[in-house]
Amino acid sequence: MTANNPPVTPDDVRDAAARIKGVAHRTPVVHSRTLDALVGAEVFLKCENFQRIGAFKFRGAYNAASRLTPDQLSRGIAAYSSGNHAQAVALAARELGTTAVILMPEDTPQSKTDAALGYGAEIVTYDRYTGDRVAIGNALATERGLALVPPYEHPHVIAGQGTAALELMDEVGELDALVVPVGGGGLIAGSATAAKGVHPRTRIIGVEPEAGDDTKRSLEAGTRVAIPVPRTIADGQAAETPGELTFSINRRLVDGIALVSDDEIREAMRFAFERLKIVLEPSGATALAALLAGAVDRLPGRVGLVLSGGNISTRRFAELCAS
Repeated sequence: MTANNPPVTPDDVRDAAARIKGVAHRTPVVHSRTLDALVGAEVFLKCENFQRIGAFKFRGAYNAASRLTPDQLSRGIAAYSSGNHAQAVALAARELGTTAVILMPEDTPQSKTDAALGYGAEIVTYDRYTGDRVAIGNALATERGLALVPPYEHPHVIAGQGTAALELMDEVGELDALVVPVGGGGLIAGSATAAKGVHPRTRIIGVEPEAGDDTKRSLEAGTRVAIPVPRTIADGQAAETPGELTFSINRRLVDGIALVSDDEIREAMRFAFERLKIVLEPSGATALAALLAGAVDRLPGRVGLVLSGGNISTRRFAELCAS
């Protein structure tokens, strides 16, 4: 895979947009003069917390699952996830008339487990601090004869995630920078592919929690770096190492990574709730946290920002915002 033969192209993202049209929501873009004044830029917020299942993950899950053969769909789908991809695959499976078996960490927030169960999925749990979810997930899929839809290591998943950025630019025009949360790297890989395909000069800035800076370290090293399982309130970004496929894209297209602390994430959640009237989960608030904390260097005039999800229980939201 080279720059002349990338694993995911802008055409792939446009094809994904056509496939998910009418199934996924075209989420709103919010603009706040208060936020603009605080950060010194014109900021456009792509609200994926209003996407089906409450996060951007449905875009990629449905784009990938809808391309399975009738025989694969008849046998069912498997996935592994810390929460949002689980719900996305469960809903995609229901939409496509099949079943889903999801491997989830034992400490997944109960609200995310309950949501996946509510969409009809079977849940199998593991210990995220001692188990290898990729190995366990692959073994589960093989044992049961299921088609595996991974959370980010798949071209159709990446292309589907990129449709959020495509919609944002279609609505607001050219952006000087696009700021995107980074976990395994699928959202930013798809976003960067979409954005640079339309406006090559747009800077792509990823945001990670300080405890989970595997992508930042990897980009600096020029190769994938593994870290201990991160302990952060941003559970959706608790990746140990970037995906091989996503990193092959991000090392070419991502211009930088900003880091935010758990306290800065909490402050962004509070700001979104109090000033924007938006509920965000911790992972969904990290890009906003980076802007509010001044973590993005040389912030330009027009900035797009992905609020990636809002799946959080009332109790957990109150606990985090009060601490």
